[in-house]
Amino acid sequence: MKRQQMQENGLRMRASAVALIFGAGLALSGCQDGAKPFDFLKKKPADDSSADAAATPSKATKLVERDVEAPQVFSVDEQGLWDGRPSLGGVWVAHPKVKDPERVIIRNPSNGKFVIGALFRREIDNPGPKLQVSSDAADALGMLAGAPTELSVVALRRETAPVADETTPLVDKPVIAAPEKVEQKSLDAVTSTAAGAIAKAEATGKAAAKAPAKPAIGEAPTPAPAPAPPVAEPQTPAKSMVKAPAGKMYIQIGIFSVEANAKRAQTQMGKAGVIATIKKEQSQNKTFWRVIAGPAPSKSDLNALKTTIHGLGYPDAYPVSN
Repeated sequence: MKRQQMQENGLRMRASAVALIFGAGLALSGCQDGAKPFDFLKKKPADDSSADAAATPSKATKLVERDVEAPQVFSVDEQGLWDGRPSLGGVWVAHPKVKDPERVIIRNPSNGKFVIGALFRREIDNPGPKLQVSSDAADALGMLAGAPTELSVVALRRETAPVADETTPLVDKPVIAAPEKVEQKSLDAVTSTAAGAIAKAEATGKAAAKAPAKPAIGEAPTPAPAPAPPVAEPQTPAKSMVKAPAGKMYIQIGIFSVEANAKRAQTQMGKAGVIATIKKEQSQNKTFWRVIAGPAPSKSDLNALKTTIHGLGYPDAYPVSN
């Protein structure tokens, strides 16, 4: 028992000595000029550079994905056949020259219908048309069972393109025309001129109302005065054309890498009564053709135009500024 008590007393004395040494070290460091012994307990301030970076909003460019025809991948214009039997897999066509499955647009030029589907390799090359058409594709294209129909099949590719910043003003420094000078006249001069004209008109009317005197015997009768020429009615000025409101008043039907496909879309729009325009443009040394419709005179007409184009098989069509 005594040995254990002595060991405990020794441990307490060592702990007290360590505490005294630690306290003396803190006191000495506090005596130095400008020293703050407990600064290590304080929280470090946030880095200014990180705060500035967080405060600066990142500028992101808005990107839009679009379907672009890629005839260099696959493109055929030949007859297709649906054998009349129901098929699985939805909308698709098969051709013996296909290497890998592709996403394609299938058109029926005879009626202007088209549909987007899949393209597969045809394993068995039977006599007759090389394009084999599924039942769903035939229904969408208006094909009859067992009747070969001329079809156009072109591969599609998804292309990401940046959208122009519409907040930029069209005119940086608008020029405002100077107002025209207006000639000012006294109201008294206008009143006197009007009064003189009224008096002259009344005198002319009274002279015309008097009956002509009878000619003397033997004299030739005085010819009757010629009737006054008819006064032409003032023509109502034609109403000025109502300008279309500024903004997105056009509908972009699609972007085509082949001019013939753009003209085909324009012809299809014309058959439906929609006037479409083709614009040739270049981007990254590549030439493409944009097909747009418009301008619409109002927002309601723009929505109706977009609905019509969507119904013609262009669901990706959207409003643009030009």
